[in-house]
Amino acid sequence: MRILVTGGAGFIGSALIRHIINNTAHEVLNLDKLTYAGNLESLQSIATDTRYEFVQADIVDQTTISAVIERFQPHAIMHLAAESHVDRSIDGPSDFIQTNIVGTYSLLQAARAYWSTLQEPAKSAFRFHHISTDEVYGDLHGVDDLFTETTPYAPSSPYSASKAASDHLVRAWHRTYGLPVLVSNCSNNYGPFHFPEKLIPLVILNALAGKPLPVYGNGLQVRDWLFVEDHARALLTVLTEGMVGETYNIGGHNQHQNIDVVRSICALLEELAPEHPPGVAQFADLITFVKTVQWYLDHLEWCKRAQDGSYQGQRLGFTDTQDLIA
Repeated sequence: MRILVTGGAGFIGSALIRHIINNTAHEVLNLDKLTYAGNLESLQSIATDTRYEFVQADIVDQTTISAVIERFQPHAIMHLAAESHVDRSIDGPSDFIQTNIVGTYSLLQAARAYWSTLQEPAKSAFRFHHISTDEVYGDLHGVDDLFTETTPYAPSSPYSASKAASDHLVRAWHRTYGLPVLVSNCSNNYGPFHFPEKLIPLVILNALAGKPLPVYGNGLQVRDWLFVEDHARALLTVLTEGMVGETYNIGGHNQHQNIDVVRSICALLEELAPEHPPGVAQFADLITFVKTVQWYLDHLEWCKRAQDGSYQGQRLGFTDTQDLIA
């Protein structure tokens, strides 16, 4: 089987490609834009395999994507390319709209055009597997809570809203045009090659450097944690055995509060890296709760304008007319 993987230089995508190359006879074309989160070092172990190919491209560029698909002639597309960090989506939602919504639309159109040219049995065997997130469902409300395939969507950030939109587009292309799709929604992944801005690697690296360990609010937010290599195996199973048009939730049944995850990491570091940074008695002493007070400290200029009456309903964040033009 020839599989085109978008976002294959990312955290989950690279784990998926390593799994496919190391455990199957399938061929893989990795199509990735190589943004800040894409790192080809995570694929060094299979980079020279003759069944692996890398192409740098943006999924928003439908013309280029169509040309790559036409040349590679995939039997399946596994779509993982996405902007994927909640905090980044709050600071700059535009990239999330472009990649996660417009990019998914462009890829769907390119895939549909290619699929429509296929002859049977290749046409019926083709699959478009859209890999999404459980963030589209909102928040878990306790360590015993779980999302299911029928949980209503309740996205709460620009990131989760953009992923929810992409999920709906994929299902619409199946219902409207008959494109054979699969959708999977995963919980929080962790494991090797995780980008350092994510919670677990951020806590490990900050602790070793003696920096604060940021925990939002009271740290009681619950996440279900899934080991990325388990996720990779599950994705391939969904692709090869899943029913067209169905949604599959992939989780670890491993729900923990954020504060407990951070404290567990600190405890492990006490065992595995007992040499503390200067001035740090215990790694847990570095835990810092980031609350609403911090937001106001970071936005004093906004507060000043609001208090002195200079705010007149204009869009905040722009500093001059050039910013408005840009």
